[in-house]
Amino acid sequence: MGNSTWANALDPFTAVRGAAFNTFTTAKCVSPVPLCFVAGNELRPGTKVQLDAVGEFSTTGTPTMRLGFAYGITSAGGLLSTGVELAASDLVATGSGAAAWGWKLSYLGLITATGSSGAIYGSGFIDLASSLTAAATKPIPITAAARNKTIDTVTSLKTWHVFAEFGTSSASNQVIVDYFNVTLVNQGKTS
Repeated sequence: MGNSTWANALDPFTAVRGAAFNTFTTAKCVSPVPLCFVAGNELRPGTKVQLDAVGEFSTTGTPTMRLGFAYGITSAGGLLSTGVELAASDLVATGSGAAAWGWKLSYLGLITATGSSGAIYGSGFIDLASSLTAAATKPIPITAAARNKTIDTVTSLKTWHVFAEFGTSSASNQVIVDYFNVTLVNQGKTS
């Protein structure tokens, strides 16, 4: 008899859009709250991690912007330096005076090792609007070497995040995450 495996959309689930984040130039968590998390030892070799996020951004002028996924940032609004960047775009020059232009991030990762120095290998894509009606697709991360990341799979309540970074701080340079989902596939098995 074969194994039964399952997928698990991680909770807690947000019921509203995320907050509007602006006036920053250091990469930070912009995820809706409450944050999705995993318990210690929940990730196993062979677990597939699927991250999907959709949102919008607005700018004044043409600042650069970077979007991506992270693991283990210590809090909503917290800095990326407290977590692990899984995959992100490069700093992209945005269009002039963007007003609620859309973006979408997708990532698939595979847990290849567990422990306090576990590993995830993955990549994905960003669709970033250049107007209200046009977008360009680019791979994330931007180098092959950046696909393999060391993560802690032992510590309980490690969180998943969308992060953003602007090249210029302005109240008009803002990003909102409308939707963020974390799904673990092949999380466990029965025989």
